[in-house]
Amino acid sequence: MTAAAFAGFGEVVEVPEQGGRLINSGTAWRFDDVADLALDKNGGRALLSLFRVQPARLPLRCTGLERHPVSSQLFLPIGGRPFLVVVAHGRDAPDPATLRVFVTNGHQGVNYAPGTWHHPAIALDTVTDFLVLGRADARPDDNCDELPFPGEAVVEIS
Repeated sequence: MTAAAFAGFGEVVEVPEQGGRLINSGTAWRFDDVADLALDKNGGRALLSLFRVQPARLPLRCTGLERHPVSSQLFLPIGGRPFLVVVAHGRDAPDPATLRVFVTNGHQGVNYAPGTWHHPAIALDTVTDFLVLGRADARPDDNCDELPFPGEAVVEIS
């Protein structure tokens, strides 16, 4: 998964090859602003969650996607496990013709741009924990649209 290939859907989040600053008496490198977060529009606030995701059965039958129209949503795997990312473009509904599938290297996360259609987190091989930075809303349904595909898409890894 590369930043360039994923750019139309959001950002790949990983430790940059350059930059950062040494902190904590030289025991840690700090990298700031590794993602463009959009969480506070119209009074929302940041919400940090842990997700524990069961491994998917492959081939994966993708029957629909979700999006968060007013905020970004960031997923970082804990433990170095690769995971699957399924995204699509579409204004009012996901367009199956634009469906894209990415496999992370286990050290990459993703930050979905506001309005990006995506599949819920997809673990591979084993249970995978994620840190998820999303948006807390007074009414959660105001920032999560879930729509089915016409038919289904089958995702295989070869």
